[in-house]
Amino acid sequence: MTATTHDDAHHHEAGYGGLRRWLFTTNHKDIGTLYLLWSLAMFLVGGAMALVIRAELFQPGLQVVDPYFFNQMTTNHALVMIFGAVMPAFTGLANWMIPLMVGAPDMALPRMNNWSFWLLPFAFAILLATLFMPGGGAAGGWTMYPPLMLQTGDAFPFIIFAIHIMGISSIMGSINVIATILNMRAPGMTLMKMPLFVWTWLITAYLMIAVMPVLAGAITMLLTDQYFGTTFFSAAGGGDPVLYQHIFWFFGHPEVYILILPAFGIVSTIIPTFARKPLFGYSSMVYATASIAFLSFIVWAHHMFTVGMPLAGELFFMYATMLIAVPTGVKVFNWVATMWRGAMTFETPMLFAVAFVILFTIGGFSGLMLAIAPADFQYHDTYFVVAHFHYVLVTGAIFAIMAAAYYWLPKWTGHMYDERLGQWHFWLSTITVNVLFFPQHFLGLAGMPRRIPDYSVQFADWNLVSSLGGFAFGLSQLIFVWLVIKCARGGQRAEARAWEGAEGLEWEVPSPAPHHTFDTPPAVR
Repeated sequence: MTATTHDDAHHHEAGYGGLRRWLFTTNHKDIGTLYLLWSLAMFLVGGAMALVIRAELFQPGLQVVDPYFFNQMTTNHALVMIFGAVMPAFTGLANWMIPLMVGAPDMALPRMNNWSFWLLPFAFAILLATLFMPGGGAAGGWTMYPPLMLQTGDAFPFIIFAIHIMGISSIMGSINVIATILNMRAPGMTLMKMPLFVWTWLITAYLMIAVMPVLAGAITMLLTDQYFGTTFFSAAGGGDPVLYQHIFWFFGHPEVYILILPAFGIVSTIIPTFARKPLFGYSSMVYATASIAFLSFIVWAHHMFTVGMPLAGELFFMYATMLIAVPTGVKVFNWVATMWRGAMTFETPMLFAVAFVILFTIGGFSGLMLAIAPADFQYHDTYFVVAHFHYVLVTGAIFAIMAAAYYWLPKWTGHMYDERLGQWHFWLSTITVNVLFFPQHFLGLAGMPRRIPDYSVQFADWNLVSSLGGFAFGLSQLIFVWLVIKCARGGQRAEARAWEGAEGLEWEVPSPAPHHTFDTPPAVR
């Protein structure tokens, strides 16, 4: 492979400096940086909300906040983490790395790229402002089920508006990713030669375009029920509240995979580098990703086993959900096979990637338990569910994002990060995240409901342990913030190929990556 690079000519933002450069930038690397910094800020905001929740649950009784504010925290924590932290982090990684990985000079639609980022701060300013409105912010859970959600005060239309804007931003970002991958790949880079991170993002982008309008439809129907006299979800007017659950989860389950498929791509990139072996079963990884995406559309009702579904429906959704374990198992097998007899080293990105494989598998197994319809009647709406999806989304999605940040920081900043701090961050995060979430399995199995600010005394011990883990996990993330600042300010110079076993076009350009790359497309053989 060859690559032609330069960093001094033809700036899109010629004449812009300081703040104006960041406001008007159309460069994929600048926009990627904006997305990643935004995601980190929202991760800290959403994390602070989680700490309010854990502080209240530290012991039985009401001590810190009133129950309504507690519900606002659980709702906004979820919305901020999903739409403000995890999705923008993956979009930031896509912006930074996809053009470099496919040998393109930029994203296909750079001006739209700028717009899709700057919609986000606008949307979240509205969402967070609702906490200060008469009647408070959203408190009906991130699922926004009617009729509970319709009891929101003045904030209701603002919440709907904010979510619409987030959805528009996601769709614009997805169109850009698809257009870039399909039209701007370097000569010779066929689809089956693309890095797996690019493949997983291509499939994720199609998923987003398919399901974001479904969420928009569901919340618009809520809005018309509230203000325009329709009764889509009101039994009193001939509607059906369960209809909302069907529409919401038709969006919601693929959304889970939107939050995890790019993580699969990241781990599939990092493990071969530090195992110094090619990825085992590349083609099967591509097909497994596509299979998971397809199956995610036909399992939505496994969130609704307790609403009174016909037995045949329960059986269909139970078996369809279990089927997802097959392609997911293929992925886990291939990661382990890649490591098998590899010349492995355990720098921080590899540690996070290995932890991802182990802890995400625990989240996958508890998902299988929830998929069993008769058992789900016991687990439904308990802390077991909370433990399950936090193992998938924190030790899955967020650990993969951490792994990616450590892996590509040298390429972004031109400096190697402080490995000692990275190892401290990894070990503290991994120990404390398990102290935080593992006891929640026991709480759920013992019958503790989710979304409650107070609980019976028999749940006190494990809640205390979980809260201690929560505060320790939150504090350990400050190490990461300091590490990123330190790395951006200086340190040991990074080589173009920062990692010995790294393969791909992004490692052919200098570190830090020049402002403009690949004016002449590299040849891929």
